[in-house]
Order: sequence, then C-alpha cells, then structure tokens
Amino acid sequence: MDAQTFPFTILLVDDEEEILFSMRTLFRSTGYPDVITESDSRRVMPLLERQEVSLILLDLSMPFVSGFDLLRQIAPRFPHVPIIIVTAANELEMAVECMKGGAFDYFVKPVERSRLLASVQRARELNCLRREVSTLSRHLVSGRLDHEEAFASMVTCSEAMGGIFRYLEAVAATDQPVLVAGETGTGKELAARAVHDASGRTGEFVAVNVAGLDDLIFSDTLFGHRRGAYTGADQKREGLIARAAWGTLFLDEIGDLAESSQVKLLRLLQEHEYYPLGSDTPCKSAARIVVATNRNLQEMMAAGTFRRDLYYRLSAHRVTLPPLRERREDIPLLVDHFLEQSAVAMGKKKPTPPPELYRYLSAYPFPGNIRELQALVADAVARHQHGVLSLESFREAMGASPCADLADVPRQIAGVVGAPDRLPTLKEAEHALIAEALRLSGGNQGLAASYLGITRQALNKRLVRRGEGG
Repeated sequence: MDAQTFPFTILLVDDEEEILFSMRTLFRSTGYPDVITESDSRRVMPLLERQEVSLILLDLSMPFVSGFDLLRQIAPRFPHVPIIIVTAANELEMAVECMKGGAFDYFVKPVERSRLLASVQRARELNCLRREVSTLSRHLVSGRLDHEEAFASMVTCSEAMGGIFRYLEAVAATDQPVLVAGETGTGKELAARAVHDASGRTGEFVAVNVAGLDDLIFSDTLFGHRRGAYTGADQKREGLIARAAWGTLFLDEIGDLAESSQVKLLRLLQEHEYYPLGSDTPCKSAARIVVATNRNLQEMMAAGTFRRDLYYRLSAHRVTLPPLRERREDIPLLVDHFLEQSAVAMGKKKPTPPPELYRYLSAYPFPGNIRELQALVADAVARHQHGVLSLESFREAMGASPCADLADVPRQIAGVVGAPDRLPTLKEAEHALIAEALRLSGGNQGLAASYLGITRQALNKRLVRRGEGG
C-alpha cells in the first residue's frame, strides 16, 4: 500500500432507498465521505470481490438474499471487515445468532444516532489498528524505508534513528496521534514533518508552539472564533485546526499546556470535533495531531500537572529521539551537511574542516544537541575567510578542552603495561589508541579512523592484524 491516509470505505446494504439515502447523508456529514450503497443483496458479494471496503452496515430483511445469509458468506471470506447489523427485527435469538456468526455490532431500527456513530468509530479504530500492525511488521522485517525522501532532512547513519524512521513511516498513514519526545534541539519538529510527508495527506502541515498560551489564546489559535465572540472580535476567524484540515497539526511543547486547555484538546481527540469561540455548533476536525515535548510527561502525570487520559490519547504512537551525545557517529555527516548549508546561505565556498575538528566535537556533550551543532558550524563559516576551517570559534563556544576523555588518553596508554616505571611498546600504544578511539566513537570505525588521523581502510587493516576486522 502506498503511504497515504488509510481509506475508510463504508458499504450500506438495505433494500429501502430512503434508508440508504438518510444513512449516507448522516455518515458524509460526520466525517465519513467514502460511502457506497447497495439495494440489491445479490450484488454484494461481487462488489466485495472487486472493491475493498472497511465496514459493512447490513440489513437483515431483504429479498433475494437475506442479511443473515450474507453475513454467513462475508464473515469467513472477509474476516477483517467489521459487519454492523441494522434491522427492524427486535429478536434476541437472531441478535445472538448474528453475533455468533461474526457480526461486530447489532442495532434495531430506528437507530440512535450517537450509538451508531460510536460503533462505527470503534470499527474504524479496529480497522486502523489491523493495518498498523500489518504495515509495521512489514517495515520492521524488510528493514528499509519505502519513502526515504520524507526523512531526507534528518541527516543520520545511526541504526537507532533508522529504527525510528521505519516505525514513524509505518504509523504515518494512520489518523492516530503521534507523540515525539526528546531533548531540545534533537529534531522533533523535523520528525513531525516527516510523519506528515510520509502520510500522503493532502492538507497542510501546520505547526504551533503552545508553551505560554493561556486558555483563551490557545482556544482562539486552534479553534478560531465567531464574530462578536469577545471584545475586538470584529470578524469571523478560522483556527489552525481548520487550516490543517486533511493535513497535520503539530503542537510543540505540549507539556507546557495549561490544564484547562488540556481538557479541550482531549475532547478534540475523543470526539473529533471542537467549538469555535462564540459558537454553540460543533465543527468536525479532519486534522491529524502530532505533538512534541522535551519534558517527562509521566513524571508530570504523577505530579498531577498533566492529565492521564490526555497522555494515553496522545501516546497512541510514541518515539523518543536520542540526544546527539548518543549518536556521535552522525557528527561528521551533520558537520558536512551544515557546512554545505551555511556556505550556500552565505554565498561562500564550502570550507574544508580540519581532521581534528571531529575529535574535538565528538568529545563535547552538546547540551543543545543538533541545533547547537548547527549554530556552531554556521558561526565558523561566517568567520571563515580562506584555507582550512579554523577551530577558534568552536574553542570559544565550547571551551579549550571540552572532554576529559581525550585528555586522559596519554595516561591510559602509559598505564597499559601495568607498570609505571616503563613506557608501553609501540605495538601496545597502537592497540590502546585504537581501543580508545573505538570506545569514543561507539564502535563506529569511520569515526574512530578520523580520531586517529588515518583512513578507515588503514584502521581496518590494523584491526584485521589483531583479528578484529571484517
């Protein structure tokens, strides 16, 4: 299946055209645009053979082929399609037989609108869950991305990041919320945009930082207002929810959302509807919600500052982006990317970084993560005049000796022989240096080679001699 929003097609089967018309109108007005109707029960099975449907609403009393006979034909051949029985026959025994035969739910006409829509929504969630499991299994087994271009802005060679990408691509086409956690500067908004791009949604990607918004501004920003809703509201204004229709609404810093606003967001997620300020008529939401936070929401729940029910709604799909210090193998790639990006933006030739730059950066903890690295590289390119890129701006920002690990290397080498009264042999020193470089690089041979000032091929030859290469 292409990366697009999972379709949800409803098939209505009833021999009364008036009922088909009213039911189709109800579903289309409540956010289910793909509705097929069929008044001749003999045409149902051929229709299912040629067209995929997500849910069937089936009347029991029909000429030619009864609804119960259709249920017994459909259930074993299309077990993944939920079937809701809607009938005028209020017979307990028939209801039991239908449920035994594989019906998802059973309603007696006239059907209460709210109960029917709630059942359809449950069927939709079940349908999405089955598709998610299938898609996620396929992605994890294949170990590849179907739409790499959606993640092109996130530069990495990290295996951990690759796993995150595959998971996000697998859940991108659903309409369930996604929670992206991680420290400041780890690329949470890029991940949210990648989810949108991989989803194939036709609407916009709309981002808003909710930190510091009081309840009124939050409501007005997201839901909009009607004319006269409050003093100064001279014109009707649509909110960001409407702007993100059939697209993605990204709410950043969700951990800073006021409790009163949390209640309104919870209703939006549960009911898929909202009230513009000054309106008593709800509007249906067609936007997918993605949220991000750098705070520990579970700790906030324990402290009573973040609603549990909202957390569980938001975390239907959840990822945590690792900090840069846990993916140091990405530093050379990121530096090269930001050098190119900064040079183009400043109209300069891309400078050549000195070999020691990667050793220097890999020893730094990067509290500001990728965003901090980007700023450091941009500042260095702005100062650069000619020749090899200078380390001076990095030293000013990071300190002259950012890492004790590198400073301790000579001491570690000196103690490698276990005797303070003699120096290690050249062979012992080489082994210690290689071991330390591999430790600092997290086992990444390319990065370890840059630490040692040699090529990866040269490092691999040395490892092969020691029986560690491959």
